[in-house]
Amino acid sequence: MEVATPSSLSGTASAAELTPAPASAGTAAQAAIPATAQASAATAAPPAEPVHSSTEQGQTPLDESFAEQTHAEWVRETRRQAWQDTKWDVQLRSYYLDREKYDDSESEAWALGGSIGLKTGYFRERFAMGATAYTSQRLHGPDDKDGTLLLQPGQHGYTVLGELYGEFLINPKTRLSFGRRGIDTPYINRNDSRMTPNTFEAITVQGLYGGEGKGEWRVGGGYFDEIKERNSDEFVSMATDAGAPLGVERGVYALGANYKLGEFSIGAINYYSDDIINIFYTEGKYGATLSDNSKLTFAVQYTDQGATGDQLLRGADFNSDAWGAKADLSFGNALFTTAYTSASGDTNMQAPWSGYPGYTSVQVEDFNRNGEDAWMLRASYAFKSVPGLSLYGLYVDGSDPVSPTEYSRKKWTSTCNGPLPKACSRA
Repeated sequence: MEVATPSSLSGTASAAELTPAPASAGTAAQAAIPATAQASAATAAPPAEPVHSSTEQGQTPLDESFAEQTHAEWVRETRRQAWQDTKWDVQLRSYYLDREKYDDSESEAWALGGSIGLKTGYFRERFAMGATAYTSQRLHGPDDKDGTLLLQPGQHGYTVLGELYGEFLINPKTRLSFGRRGIDTPYINRNDSRMTPNTFEAITVQGLYGGEGKGEWRVGGGYFDEIKERNSDEFVSMATDAGAPLGVERGVYALGANYKLGEFSIGAINYYSDDIINIFYTEGKYGATLSDNSKLTFAVQYTDQGATGDQLLRGADFNSDAWGAKADLSFGNALFTTAYTSASGDTNMQAPWSGYPGYTSVQVEDFNRNGEDAWMLRASYAFKSVPGLSLYGLYVDGSDPVSPTEYSRKKWTSTCNGPLPKACSRA
């Protein structure tokens, strides 16, 4: 049984807005509460339409990778003046989690924290800078119930400068970034489902091309040297974080692209770490409008993982793969989902630098063990009268894995999220 009560407040304001009036606050947290509501310092934004998604917290679909904005937002940002367009972002988060695991161990903590960050506009329309500091402090946490990932091991609070980066605008559609920052792709992402996100020390190039009625290309690539995990204040080698022996330090090269035209999208991305692991991921989606208020969307995914080079991760060769399929039916404010995944190979599937992107991966279990098949039923409802308020329930059934010491698992969850002092979750 798990009870999680995350809450979050965030505000965003430009440098020009900060002088005449304080930044206002609306409810938002990228992962502590999936729903987002923002207000500028001068004018509140109109109520947002309900946004339906069956993607679990901490996951990033391929068609939402590389660029965090729409094409129009991307173009507008490149034209702003640096100081006038400096943006500040302040988030306040509180999260209480009480969990009893399958092995009867318990973890419990209540934390208070958040983040404060800024990003400048582009100096001479070419260079911008950004920085974000994060903190999570203990309000409650029994020493014998460690492991919530809200605090550091030992139930200790922490503060860290998680982002400090520079960004060059190569052209209005292409950006070069270097330093420490968050990024989102299927197997390297923020995994922002606790108090603070993963961030990475990396150099990346990202592009957003086409759009505006034409086919849209999202492309990205780069080298990731180190990672700061969600509940850590230190950056460590990507190889170390993956589980390589002490002293083995390797980074990860990533390259991928996604093409989207209307309701159709397809893409692929590859992650290569020398002597550690190679991960290939591909995903496709297609949506069909059934009526004015209903839509059916199909999605498929496939992952292949294997040892590389001197096989330093485990000291031996390994290979595993997984595939999945998902169907979403939206009807008015309701969304109904069914999904199936299957994992096979020499070992369990791995996701050392992100949340696992499998369609049946949920809050407590990823259902990605070797030989495990899983299916999921999920229903959610977004309240149009209360922007950001939604609830969902799901059931996942997993089969016995290959390992003779592990057994099948089942999970049900009911959750409500919204712009309230507390959101509720039960698993």
